[in-house]
Amino acid sequence: MDKTADVATRIAALVKAAEPGMIAMRRDFHAHPELSFDENRTSAEIGKALAALGIDHRTGVGRTGVVGNIAGGRPGPTLIIHADMDALPIQERTGLPYASKIDGLMHACGHDVHAATLVGVAKVLKDLAPELAGNIRFIFQPAEETLEGAAAMIEDGILEGVDMAVGFHNEPHIPVGKFGAVPGATYAASDEFKITVRGKSGHAAEPHTAVDPIVAAAHLVTMLQTIVSREVDPVDACVLTIGMIHGGTAPNIIPDSCEIEGTLRSLSVPGRALGEAAMRRIIAGTNAVFRAECGLEWMPGVPPTVNSDAMLRAVRGAIEQQLGDVFIPSAPSMCVEDFAMIANQMPSFYLQVGSGRPGRNDRLHNSAYEPDEQCIALAAQALVRSAVDLLSAAGEGPVTRSAANGQ
Repeated sequence: MDKTADVATRIAALVKAAEPGMIAMRRDFHAHPELSFDENRTSAEIGKALAALGIDHRTGVGRTGVVGNIAGGRPGPTLIIHADMDALPIQERTGLPYASKIDGLMHACGHDVHAATLVGVAKVLKDLAPELAGNIRFIFQPAEETLEGAAAMIEDGILEGVDMAVGFHNEPHIPVGKFGAVPGATYAASDEFKITVRGKSGHAAEPHTAVDPIVAAAHLVTMLQTIVSREVDPVDACVLTIGMIHGGTAPNIIPDSCEIEGTLRSLSVPGRALGEAAMRRIIAGTNAVFRAECGLEWMPGVPPTVNSDAMLRAVRGAIEQQLGDVFIPSAPSMCVEDFAMIANQMPSFYLQVGSGRPGRNDRLHNSAYEPDEQCIALAAQALVRSAVDLLSAAGEGPVTRSAANGQ
């Protein structure tokens, strides 16, 4: 981009002009939430918006995803900017005039904010594209909440020819106007498991004639917690949660089986592997002690979302040039983002965008969640400036796949 141009002023003006449209689109998405892989209306509206902007795009990618592409004025690397689109099975309690019109569904994680923001970013970058060296690929991803959408879109080829990626998420624990940047692992890996404890049914009055799977399951739940407390390095964050236990049909019957289901989350690859190995060992011991037969169904999820050091420096520097001293200390989260499937393959950075409203203590996945809509234009400025600086021939050069060793 021309060094003589006031880049920050130009971007701010273009985003300001796009802001009403972004807010209107966000409110429309909010009123019409759709669950994972059911984002048909949302993707159709995004497709219409990109078509109106003259942006080359495809719908139906990864089932219900949308991909848009903009070519810069000169050859260069390709940058992904990523947003998700799906809502949650939550009954909305906000009372907003644009509250969900779909009973039992709500955008309680702010994916409506993300999708509308990225459409605005595409609009601005379309205007600036002739001055950029490289290409931008806009990824509107379905099914983030079920951790299936990124893999589906990758299978449909969204990473072909891509060199680097930026993702973002609204964060109500960060005040609007501020941003977070976490070095290294930002979000955790997550794997699901199901343990079936098989015993031998019998009468509650004659437990010695049975093999009680519920007693075995109760001890198993307690022992599994020792993986985090006694086997994982205390400085390596890891959490094991049992979310469901099912067993029995009547209070006076010892059942044949009991099922336990849960998740294991870790911020490191070694911690993830250690957790699975320890679980298998503890299950084997339970079989011996309680005469039960425990079977483990291990369902691998996604790896940790790890920020490239080089991308973090580049994006943070770009945003500070655009918006000033807006970063505040931020810590890793044990929440999970399947953007990790992209970040695991190229230099990437995941930006935390402050959406906290003054006087409120909102949390994500809450039926009363109301992000401050000022975060939309601020996120758009941050993302546009990041793309401009990463792809601008006036800078020190883009961060590409060749920089992967510097992550």
